Amino acid sequence: MNKTARRTCDKTVVLLMILLIVLGLITLFSATYYQRTASGDPLSAVKKQLLGVALGAAACVFLSNVPYRLYRRPQVMLALLGVSAVLLILVIIPGIGVSINGSRRWLSIAGMSMQPSEFAKYAMVIFMAGALDRRSGELHRFFTGVVPLLIVPGVMFLLILEQPNLSTGGSILICALLMLFSAGLRKRHMTLLGLCGLCVGAFYAWSAPYRRERLLSFRDPFAKMSDEGYQLSQSLIALGSGGLFGMGLGQGRQKFAYLPYPESDFIFAIVGEDFGLAGCTAVILLFCAFVFAGLRVAIESRDRYGSLLAGGITSMIGLQAFINMGVVTGIMPTTGLPLPFFSAGGTSVTMIMAAVGILLNISREQGRVIPQGKENNREA
Repeated sequence: MNKTARRTCDKTVVLLMILLIVLGLITLFSATYYQRTASGDPLSAVKKQLLGVALGAAACVFLSNVPYRLYRRPQVMLALLGVSAVLLILVIIPGIGVSINGSRRWLSIAGMSMQPSEFAKYAMVIFMAGALDRRSGELHRFFTGVVPLLIVPGVMFLLILEQPNLSTGGSILICALLMLFSAGLRKRHMTLLGLCGLCVGAFYAWSAPYRRERLLSFRDPFAKMSDEGYQLSQSLIALGSGGLFGMGLGQGRQKFAYLPYPESDFIFAIVGEDFGLAGCTAVILLFCAFVFAGLRVAIESRDRYGSLLAGGITSMIGLQAFINMGVVTGIMPTTGLPLPFFSAGGTSVTMIMAAVGILLNISREQGRVIPQGKENNREA
């Protein structure tokens, strides 16, 4: 009789991730196929994304089999934070970081570009999960218990702000606050931190004329269509043109030099134009289902660390999707944050799939046990 057994991971998370990736690739093709006149290959962007998906799939499978408690070890957390800090510092150094449209957010390694902030997001989640697990009894003290936990996310925020990239830096801070809240942070402390965050964000957004105009333009983008409101105006036109069921795959017009960045920050507008309200609703429901499945893994985790880690990973993905779709639909000021699984960017999709691999390993711990003998009998 075989004494070995295998635990299954959460198949719902796997299925939802695959559906989101497939829909993302279809939408990316629709948003970029017209660029064949420049590259000669209508599938150029999709092929690059597939490379990121392939790397992400390998990382997902590998990390789903690595015990998640390994990341709780101080030496592992410090190593991840150290690598993240080095990459974030390198990317803001002129001549090393790659500058595109006034932002220095990328590093070029062996002819391939990577975005260090994507790695920093999940390094922060791993750190916060371990720190909150160790200091759970100190969360009732604000200055000596809560504030020290925010030093690492705060330093990451400041480094990413130098790129500049307020949206990614802000998402790191918001995710850290959500993890603090789930760990048992007092409501008055949460309120105080939230107000401080809003003040810092408002000050930074108001401190430069172009950021101030961008903040104000989302109230009435068509009134500033020749300036900061142009991108949001074109996004809303795309969403409105799609109607209930859309114009059909590849039939939307806004990507033809009207809507800036249709393959990345505003790819959700392509979903709306091609597939209409029905397509947008389907994508939103898939993300909601993914977040629900991830939070279920967190709730059912056998230990506090696994629960915090799963909740942090899920919160980061869900928060990023919410902000992106909020920007595209005009309920939030315009900012550059990719839509998970959809937006073009190999680093983004690779890191998200790697993080899902950790989530799957956590789910494997509470998964149904399949005796190895029975599995072999079924295969026979």
